[in-house]
Amino acid sequence: MNKQSQLAQNERDYLSQHFGLCEYDGTRSVGSVSALDLLDMERCSDYLDRLTVILLSPSRMVTASQFFKRYAFLTTAPLLYAMTVYNKGLNLSARNCILGSSPGHSWLEHVSLADSDAAMPEASERHVWRNTVMQALFAENLGKLVAVMSRAANVPKPILWENVAVRIFSLYEKRIGLTGEQQEQSRARADFQYLIHQAPGALFGEKQNPLSRFYIEPTCSSVSNTPMRVRKTCCFYYEVTSDKEYCSNCPKL
Repeated sequence: MNKQSQLAQNERDYLSQHFGLCEYDGTRSVGSVSALDLLDMERCSDYLDRLTVILLSPSRMVTASQFFKRYAFLTTAPLLYAMTVYNKGLNLSARNCILGSSPGHSWLEHVSLADSDAAMPEASERHVWRNTVMQALFAENLGKLVAVMSRAANVPKPILWENVAVRIFSLYEKRIGLTGEQQEQSRARADFQYLIHQAPGALFGEKQNPLSRFYIEPTCSSVSNTPMRVRKTCCFYYEVTSDKEYCSNCPKL
């Protein structure tokens, strides 16, 4: 049995300030959309076309990649941070997420949760609880959206999944588990290893774990003496920047 819980106010504030996670107030701003709506092919295509104009993107494919980089951060970061650091599970299934922006912001700024209740695991059942939390995020949200956007924008699924993977790698390697008490560090190591090496494909809505193939040890390259993990796919970021700037870990460099 999972124990029902609530995020403390300082926890809510942290997830909002650092990861753009909000509680849904029942109102929709102009341009907001339910994540569930994006699982409909026609609505997803229309959304990408509107975003293509806003981003001055050359194609729906490039737009889908840029969108997924942002959406992956706004969903994986707060859920996994809460799961590992607070030991609290949030519901980030597609039916519980609303994408929106505040006035003055041109596109996706934050994700709001219609139901922001949290659940904590019994000590002996954390692995079962963790699977439930992850399945709602991946198989019931990101995995379905990868499949729809891949078809709607003719973008290869590995590009979208690597956009997810790099956000998760960065979260665990640069923010979670680096400080804090020993229990938090232990959970961080265990959760990260499970995510990238042990979690079955079914938790992501895929036949195989879609994150594992992108995890390699950082190395130095001909363009940088600082060890980094070079991407296997290009996210096409340079297509939407005025100076055609490549990401520092772009494989095209």
